[in-house]
Amino acid sequence: MNLPSLPPLNIPALLKAYGLHPSKGLGQNFLQDHQALQKVAAAADLKPGEAVLEIGPGLGSLTRYLALLAASVTAVELDERLFPALEATLRPYSNVRLIHGDILKLNPVDLMGEKEYVVVANIPYYITSAVIRHLLTSAARPRRLVLTIQREVAERICATAGQMSLLALSVQVYGQPKVKAHIPAGAFYPPPQVDSAVLAVEILPEPIIPSALLDTFFTLARAGFSQKRKTLRNALSAGLHLSPAETENMLAAAGIDPQRRAETLGLEEWKVLCNEYQHRKASGPSA
Repeated sequence: MNLPSLPPLNIPALLKAYGLHPSKGLGQNFLQDHQALQKVAAAADLKPGEAVLEIGPGLGSLTRYLALLAASVTAVELDERLFPALEATLRPYSNVRLIHGDILKLNPVDLMGEKEYVVVANIPYYITSAVIRHLLTSAARPRRLVLTIQREVAERICATAGQMSLLALSVQVYGQPKVKAHIPAGAFYPPPQVDSAVLAVEILPEPIIPSALLDTFFTLARAGFSQKRKTLRNALSAGLHLSPAETENMLAAAGIDPQRRAETLGLEEWKVLCNEYQHRKASGPSA
């Protein structure tokens, strides 16, 4: 891919010109480093004619790159204060559509229709899981997610069995994550306290857990991770309001040692456990 080379925005000057201050509550750290912007654009790996849904365009630094690479960019920004500056930055790009709103309250189908698209997002880590699930349970699923997030969070998402977390499971059930690049804190204005990473998630044709079992999967996983230091037997008993004996029997039937902890289970084991839990619910208390 031939990446564009654009003069960097002067973020401090732009903020000053429009009387703006970055919001800590919204996690606003604006990416301004030229090489870092190119790394994010490269991770998107856009096909000719492809569309982009950008979440959190901020002041438009990355949006400009995406506009030169994509057929169209739909950029959703929550902070209405940024729009005068954002509109001025993006005026030369006729293929960019700006939308004011909360991505968690917008339907991707309404935003993107049925065309294939890639999501590019610079989002606070605390909404990462919610945004991913919102996008991937939509009828209009993206082909790839490219997230600029805290480096530690990106590495946690890529964990393997033994070090799994609820966040890692909630991503890996839908796709295959991989860290594509590291971005130092100094590439942002204002610089955050931690370094970031560019995470690409290749979306699977279907979730590893069948769609009919996804609600059950998240119920079980939340219960399993609700008390991380406890064994699965104890954590699931408390989270699902089952007796320890019932939980132990269910885990044994699924071929899982009740003394294991949630972080040691892989997705295929969770799938077996989901099926066993559903079977027992359907069969009633005597099962």
